[in-house]
Amino acid sequence: MIWPFKPKFRKQIARIEITGAIASATRKRVLEALKTVEEKKFPALLLRIDSPGGTVGDSQEIYSALKRLREKIKIVASFGNISASGGVYIGVGAEHIVANPGTITGSIGVILRGNNLERLLEKIGVSFQVIKSGPYKDILAFDRQLTQPEEIILQELIDTSYQQFVQTVADGRSLTVEAVKSFADGRIFTGQQALELGVVDRLGTEEDARRWTAELVGLDPEKTLCYTLEERKPLLSRLLPGSRQFSSGIRSGIDWLEFEVSTSGLPLWLYRP
Repeated sequence: MIWPFKPKFRKQIARIEITGAIASATRKRVLEALKTVEEKKFPALLLRIDSPGGTVGDSQEIYSALKRLREKIKIVASFGNISASGGVYIGVGAEHIVANPGTITGSIGVILRGNNLERLLEKIGVSFQVIKSGPYKDILAFDRQLTQPEEIILQELIDTSYQQFVQTVADGRSLTVEAVKSFADGRIFTGQQALELGVVDRLGTEEDARRWTAELVGLDPEKTLCYTLEERKPLLSRLLPGSRQFSSGIRSGIDWLEFEVSTSGLPLWLYRP
């Protein structure tokens, strides 16, 4: 008798972490990990999210990949300390969501910030000569105030992005658009409140989410292991094992500074206190 081949990963749950601000590096890593999950034929995925959100396009691409994968396997999202704005957007790509009672979540909305250094530049005697093809080509330039027409253009952009966000949450959580809009005004709320609003399915820890994920695919939660698709560690951490905590703090600070600089002038699904 020829027994069917059963890959070892069929009895394991894949696990992917999304931490920190969501940008292009996060997208590339997560999309690669999701591809691995599909190729190795894991029956389920536990998605751990601990993020304040991030860039719109990167969040949308991760969400879309999750939606495609959801047609083949079970996906459960576990919200950690914070899963706000873009973190929520990605989370609703999972079939089920578990949050801690005190998880900071919500912040459903869009923000766009630019830097106006006009007065500072005047003080130090710096000015710019700009030649442009149209009146809005240098919209959000840091050396001048926005004009009223520019404010209208940017508000329309923000409103469109906001509608996309609301519709996705409504679709992902089987809520009406009107219901989502009632709390999608940028406010943050706890996991307990999110449960009452229908944003999450259950309250619990990551371990609770792992056990539920196993049960959903008929695996024994007592025996089922999680296979974590690790993010490649920074070079300093790999070369100097004892410096892990120190280098992690430096890396976190550098990453956040890089994110701030690279996303200036971009619409963000991000909780920014």
